[in-house]
Formats: sequence, C-alpha cells, structure tokens
Amino acid sequence: MSNHIRLGVNIDHVATIRNARGGDHPDPMRAVRIVQEAGGDGITVHLREDRRHIRDSDLDAIMAGSTLPINLEMAATEEMLAIALRHKPHAACIVPEKREERTTEGGLDAAGLHNTLMPIVSRLSEAGIRVSLFIEPEARQIEAAMRLGLDEQA
Repeated sequence: MSNHIRLGVNIDHVATIRNARGGDHPDPMRAVRIVQEAGGDGITVHLREDRRHIRDSDLDAIMAGSTLPINLEMAATEEMLAIALRHKPHAACIVPEKREERTTEGGLDAAGLHNTLMPIVSRLSEAGIRVSLFIEPEARQIEAAMRLGLDEQA
C-alpha cells in the first residue's frame, strides 16, 4: 500500500449553485478541469434521484471528458444501478437519500438493507466497479458491509 495521500474532490455543489441560479454557470466540467490541472486524484459526483446536484448531462460530460477516476455516489435503486452500469465509473459509493436533505446526512443502514444492497453490490462488482458504502462507524454497520463483500475490495 502506498503512503501517497490521494485527493478526491466532490464537485456536487458546483452544480447545486448552477442549478439554483439557473443557466449554465458555474460549470461542473470546468471544476473537473481545475481539479485535474491542480493535481487532484479523483472526482466524486452524486447523481441524486431528483437531480438537484449533478444532472445526467453533467455525468455524461464528466465521464467523457475527465482523465481522473470518477466516484459515483448513488442511491440503492434500479435506476441508479442502470446508470452506473452504463457509465462504468471507477467506483460507486452507495449512499442514503432523503429528499429533504441538502446534502447526505447520516449513514446508510447496511445491516437493515442487506437484501436490497446485495444484488446491487454484486452487479457493480461484477462490472468491475469498486463499491463502497456511506455508513455510520458502528460495528453492526461495518460487519454488514463486510458480509456484502466490501472488505475484499479495500
């Protein structure tokens, strides 16, 4: 394992500001270029079900135009699974989604959602996409993540 510290930059709120203002600015793809030029190691985007941050067209442009690995934050839904499988990002982080949140607050219940998560984790993994979960640092949740096979990908 390398001692190199890696910097991944989440550009969701560049899109949030653009969406709140209307129009095309600030442009998430410009943020990607800035991260690349500054020596960043990866980009994180969250395609929420309601598209309040990154939009489908943003994801298309970022996947096509970035030289950096993309980490796609996504809900555990068939729609988001299909999008991830179509785009094949470097990694996918399954996160909880609540429409009333401005940003993700709290972790996914990996233990309670095991049967929902297992086929999604399996399909992402089979497609060569690294999978992680946004969970609380609790033994029960960590053990559930390990049962889903996520410890094998570290």
